[in-house]
Amino acid sequence: MQRRNLLSKVGAAGLGSFALSAQNSYATNSVKTPFEVPSTYIPIKGSAEFFPVRRIYCIGRNYSAHAIEMGSDPTREPPFFFQKPTDSVQYVAEGQTGNHPYPSLTKNYHHEIELVAALHKGGKNIPVELALNNVYGYAIGLDMTRRDLQRGMGDQKKPWEIGKSFDHSAPIGSIHRVEDYGHFTKGAIWLKINGATKQESNLSSMIWSVAEQISQLSAAFELMPGDLIYSGTPENVGPVVVGDLMEGHIDGLPSIRLKVV
Repeated sequence: MQRRNLLSKVGAAGLGSFALSAQNSYATNSVKTPFEVPSTYIPIKGSAEFFPVRRIYCIGRNYSAHAIEMGSDPTREPPFFFQKPTDSVQYVAEGQTGNHPYPSLTKNYHHEIELVAALHKGGKNIPVELALNNVYGYAIGLDMTRRDLQRGMGDQKKPWEIGKSFDHSAPIGSIHRVEDYGHFTKGAIWLKINGATKQESNLSSMIWSVAEQISQLSAAFELMPGDLIYSGTPENVGPVVVGDLMEGHIDGLPSIRLKVV
């Protein structure tokens, strides 16, 4: 399902109390604007409600072997984060294969399979032991990367947002509620290209757990309902080309399938 169709469906279905609670106080019908800007919503598994996306945070180099392949020290140095715009989301429905457009400007387009945590509460300076109370659910996602642009800007000591934050760069499946599926702290995570396994690890191999990521992020930003956290990718990231079929898997979640077009 393409994002515009999904937004139309949301408008017809309406949002539940959780979704409404994530809106800012100024986002009311009393505010007049010269035009409308689409919002981003993700279906919630087993519910008629949709998850409203406020911000997308991503952690870099959160599996030791991936840190090494990216030229970094795999020890527990402080984590670093970057953001993607909310309209980079590409929702892919369970059991379907999404068409994923090959982006402009790149000749080295990389896959990165990740567990995504979706927050329904937030705050500042959240203790690690309380951090998971803020998680509403989990999803499977991909942090797609224009690697040549990312590295080129990094070599020039310039921000590499252009390599990470672009249209369709954050494919994601439906949100699976903690109350129904529990927390995802271990289990296989892998990605196949045209049936061949490229990335493979276990969620327990994260350098920084989801709880630790939430705690660290909340020291720098006030986290809010509607925030997504892409929790890092295992080793063996690599390129895809037009015609490739990507299939990503995390134990306990439906696989995500995308064809590069």
